[in-house]
Amino acid sequence: MVKSMVLFLLAGLAEIGGGYLVWLWLREGASYWYGVMGSLILVLYGIIPTLQTFPSFGRVYAAYGGVFIILAVLWGWGIDKKPPDLYDWIGSVICLIGVSVMLWAPRA
Repeated sequence: MVKSMVLFLLAGLAEIGGGYLVWLWLREGASYWYGVMGSLILVLYGIIPTLQTFPSFGRVYAAYGGVFIILAVLWGWGIDKKPPDLYDWIGSVICLIGVSVMLWAPRA
């Protein structure tokens, strides 16, 4: 369970961080090296989920989607300085519950 969460966190940081660097390059006029580094990080993001032990691609990515939402809210708060409101927090908790159900509910 700990390994899974660490991998989800790493994947989320790679996706958001890589995407952010590409954003800075294309939207904010940062050096093209931001785009190069962001693209390489996004390739790494594509690799990280394959290290999960869950047998289904779809389940891994569905659960990761919930983790991504929470990380995106936190990224917006920490990097963009846009504090989450009550509904951001409620939505994040709902996502976390959904991820938990998808990954750890008992199955036949």
